[in-house]
Amino acid sequence: MNTIKSYVEAHKQRFIDELIELLKIPSISADPAYTQDVIDTSTAIKVSLEKAGCDHVEICETPGYPIVYGHKHISDDLPTVLVYGHYDVQPPDPLDLWESGPFEPIIKKTEIHPEGAIFARGSCDDKGQMYMHVKALELMNETDQLPCNVKFMIEGEEEVGSESLAWFVERNQEKLANDVILISDTGMISNTQPSITTGLRGLSYVEVEVTGPNRDLHSGLYGGAVANPINVLTKMIASLHDENNHITIPGFYDKVEELSKEERAEMAKAPFSLQEYKDALDIDDVYGEAGYTTNERNSIRPTLDVNGIWGGYTGEGAKTVIASKAYAKISMRLVPNQDWREITELFKTHFESLAPKGTTVKVTPHHGGQGYVTPIDNIGYQAASKAYEDTFGVPAIPQRSGGSIPIVSLFEKELKSKTILMGFGLNSDAIHSPNEHFGIFNYLKGIETIPLFYKYFTELSK
Repeated sequence: MNTIKSYVEAHKQRFIDELIELLKIPSISADPAYTQDVIDTSTAIKVSLEKAGCDHVEICETPGYPIVYGHKHISDDLPTVLVYGHYDVQPPDPLDLWESGPFEPIIKKTEIHPEGAIFARGSCDDKGQMYMHVKALELMNETDQLPCNVKFMIEGEEEVGSESLAWFVERNQEKLANDVILISDTGMISNTQPSITTGLRGLSYVEVEVTGPNRDLHSGLYGGAVANPINVLTKMIASLHDENNHITIPGFYDKVEELSKEERAEMAKAPFSLQEYKDALDIDDVYGEAGYTTNERNSIRPTLDVNGIWGGYTGEGAKTVIASKAYAKISMRLVPNQDWREITELFKTHFESLAPKGTTVKVTPHHGGQGYVTPIDNIGYQAASKAYEDTFGVPAIPQRSGGSIPIVSLFEKELKSKTILMGFGLNSDAIHSPNEHFGIFNYLKGIETIPLFYKYFTELSK
């Protein structure tokens, strides 16, 4: 433990500088204009893994963006940990809300991060958290503390659905064979109270299009006489929730897992201040499904949210038109047992049925994934728990997350192994939002904690 701490202390400035250089590359997978930047990032990851001590590293071509694969093999008699991460990032829009350039990383001190935080797109999700594992491998190699075999699989399409990853995993099961999968793409409760994510919600993401007249119309000459697609779309969306914020799609809740009072009571033990939550978001009250707490609403309950809506004239000044078309992007976060393909079909059938005469509706599914629950009685969870307790000084709390990592259920299906989610980010780190950041404390604490996971997992595997 002392060797780990001393190594991190001796090299922390270099660790920070290397991450900053990686964050400067705008690896936005959703925008084809950044294709070369995404590819350049994969090359940078390959170089980093080689320097960290991998025996072999390769950039694996896929139908989409490449996957960086590397391994360090010690012995066939030792367990193998497969590390997954992603090097692509979300688009930084809206740019005017960033206090500094999204790809011009700067370090600023905040109330939550008195030691400073790196502000940049991808700092927490997931370049910073992925790079902790690269530096942890370096640490274990340089201090002769790597107790088992390790493999890396770092992809470039997580933010757009990981379609190529599924293709790659299905074709490389022997190459990816492992005893446990380790991911840091989640968070923890606070810098004094670590937690281990034991559940993820699934996801169904769709785009809807409502069409009315065959062209944009003068709102004076035609207003009130033909269906306005924007008016229609907003009414259709509003009808998807009832007065208790319960989703109204028939069959939507049929397979929803209802947690017992005992399980909900265990969840409630996690430290949480509703007032601090509201203050952090600058809201005067919370909002959501009746009968559930805030932490339950964003973790164990399914949701439906509009992520974007547009149509008609949105430029400067006035243009009095009735738009021919209106659009929206909608995501549904799902809980275990809800199949995302089934939910997508239920949504499509229901939403199309809401269209009034004079309009047509088109629903285009984009991507999705299954929810996941990790049992807390397996040795992977136990190893993570011991590692966190060593570095933070208090036991980690199991916690379900509201986020989605669709490939986790794919890993269990194809690779037949459990995934351990060791996140070091905080809810306040603004992932997917302007001013995303990652605490220096969190980054370095991750590098310090990860080697202990390897140590304990290897010991518990004997």
